[in-house]
Amino acid sequence: MSQADHSPSNFIRQIIDEDLASGKHQSVQTRFPPEPNGYLHIGHAKSICLNFGIAEHYQGKCNLRFDDTNPEKESVEYVESIKRDVQWLGFQWSGDIHYSSDYFEMLYGYAVELIEKGLAYVDELTPEQIREYRGTLTSPGRNSPYRDRPVEENLELFTRMRNGEFKEGTACLRAKIDMASSFMVMRDPVIYRVRFAHHHQTGDQWCIYPMYDFTHCISDALEGITHSLCTLEFQDNRRLYDWVLDNISIDCHPRQYEFSRLNLEYTVMSKRKLNQLVTDGHVEGWNDPRMPTISGLRRRGYTPAAIREFCRRIGVTKQDNTVEMGMLEACIRDDLNDNAPRAMAVLRPVRLVIENLAEGHEEILKAPNHPNKPEMGERELPFTREIFIDEADFREEANKKYKRLVLGKEVRLRNAYVIKAERVEKDEAGNITTIYCSYDPDTLGKDPADGRKVKGVIHWVSASHGVPAEVRLYDRLFAVPNPGAAESFEAALNPNSLQVLSQAVVEPSLAAAPAERACQFEREGYFCRDSESDVLVFNLTVALRDSWGKEDA
Repeated sequence: MSQADHSPSNFIRQIIDEDLASGKHQSVQTRFPPEPNGYLHIGHAKSICLNFGIAEHYQGKCNLRFDDTNPEKESVEYVESIKRDVQWLGFQWSGDIHYSSDYFEMLYGYAVELIEKGLAYVDELTPEQIREYRGTLTSPGRNSPYRDRPVEENLELFTRMRNGEFKEGTACLRAKIDMASSFMVMRDPVIYRVRFAHHHQTGDQWCIYPMYDFTHCISDALEGITHSLCTLEFQDNRRLYDWVLDNISIDCHPRQYEFSRLNLEYTVMSKRKLNQLVTDGHVEGWNDPRMPTISGLRRRGYTPAAIREFCRRIGVTKQDNTVEMGMLEACIRDDLNDNAPRAMAVLRPVRLVIENLAEGHEEILKAPNHPNKPEMGERELPFTREIFIDEADFREEANKKYKRLVLGKEVRLRNAYVIKAERVEKDEAGNITTIYCSYDPDTLGKDPADGRKVKGVIHWVSASHGVPAEVRLYDRLFAVPNPGAAESFEAALNPNSLQVLSQAVVEPSLAAAPAERACQFEREGYFCRDSESDVLVFNLTVALRDSWGKEDA
């Protein structure tokens, strides 16, 4: 498949074009390097589409490499979810999956090389003292008292670290660069720390683990990455990226290029905060349909094509900005409008009896699965004396703007006949329990013969053939556009982000609806069958139109 050929150009493609034209590179090799400490979100989708799309466009290769240097927060569950999400989005990594842990022995060797060159030392300051010695943005740092240890002593201490002779927090390996640097990342950064943690790939083989900034650049070089693409928060880290590669004996020296990360309104993109939502029970899990995770969007009915199109529309720049949620919703709405089959579902049912139909009357009507795509075929709709309509589609009295069923007036049943409301029945509280109507038998697929104009159309489901279902109406997870800036992002949660309708009735064709494949509930919105429920549950994917914050017409 090809997802990238129609993508607009950007500054990264311009750099690659120049590199290929000048002969600096003969081919393109990229990588997508997630840390397996959570599920991927829509921001990662941007990076996936960029890295895999670049490789695809230039007939190059893209590795999937797990940055697994922090075993306490990582798990096989996250590894498997990431693999699943990348493939679901429509991409395939080159060759075998890579792990930073594949290179632990080599990374250790490069750390020893830095020590031997006098460019790294074992520090026994506490983590708190290291922070204190590092200085501030306006004042330089101070050298550690352990900074000038002899090479032989550092080699011995580093070996002892590997052998488990130091407790956590009592020793670390630091690069010896410049404690007065104007860039904090260059003030003798820690490159190894002691962690007695079981690793999901290497088990208990190691009790020291390399830091990201040391690992990442070497992993890129070992894999022959030509263009290392990352987000803007790593811009200063590029100096350390280059320093490490410049000071070890490795042939390949990839170049790092930074682009702006995706910020999306009404949600958060921090895996730490998303994990907090999960662990504190604010959502059902990482794949809750309100979550911005790829698995959550999939469960909600989003398609790979819609997410790829969203990433294409927002583009790749160096300018930080926040994207409106409406842009993401427009992409899935456009996709489903063209490709989703139609069906009828009554979310808040009220009973309607057609009195001039005989008891037990059953008639099979035909309805197109898509109004503009006859190739998608038709479905059968049982039409019976008793049906359900939505309670919002009937009023005893209404003005001329109301185009639905009104007492004493007519409306068309979708794909069926014209009916007229004759009378109602109510319970003791005054709630309407039954609407009694008559129907015009000569109006199937055509207007009334005497020229009566019937403007309104409502949807319906047979009372005897309809299938009970639960419908979940999902709204934005947060009530404010930028919850990350709130004093407590949890306090900014939208209390109305989920509404459960347990009495819905859907047409018979939906009983066998496949999970996570969205369809349009006519006049209601786009919904998909929930993949995690044993009973029939439908999740709202997106409304038919953008009505967020607007008055309901």
